[in-house]
Amino acid sequence: MTTADGRAAQVLPIAGTPPGPPQPPGILAACDGSDGALWALDRAMSEAERYELPLYLLGVVDPAPGGYPPGMAELVQESIERLSGSMADGLRRALRAVEQARSRPFEGPVSLHVVLGRVVEVLLAASVGQHTLVVGARGNGGFTRLLLGSVSTAAVHHAACPVLVVPAPPARR
Repeated sequence: MTTADGRAAQVLPIAGTPPGPPQPPGILAACDGSDGALWALDRAMSEAERYELPLYLLGVVDPAPGGYPPGMAELVQESIERLSGSMADGLRRALRAVEQARSRPFEGPVSLHVVLGRVVEVLLAASVGQHTLVVGARGNGGFTRLLLGSVSTAAVHHAACPVLVVPAPPARR
């Protein structure tokens, strides 16, 4: 994958490690493909450029929100691989869409990370050693009437770095 200006965007192997130490601190953007995540990604790009830091785009796949009964993990491995591949494709599309919507291309290094696990746990672990975690106010979950989603609320209260919560643009609220 290349970014809009032809640079290569690194995509770590599926189920790779979250972008925490020992990589250099950067701007960590959580992306679930929602409009809120795209607005947050645009802001994360601006923050990365402003502070001349790398941008880490993180997508999390929770393959078993309720857990598996004994012996089921092996049976669903193909589905997990498909989910992870779909998330990686979604991160590439999100990056491309946001770069095309910007007035100028993103100028810094970017890497994409797809990690298996529970979203909040992975995001909080990935926040260790980062400059800033950027999340949308609400993602793909339900309960759109809430001011903040469960992921952004957990990030604000428990992340190991400063958190920037990006609300919807005024016309979308």
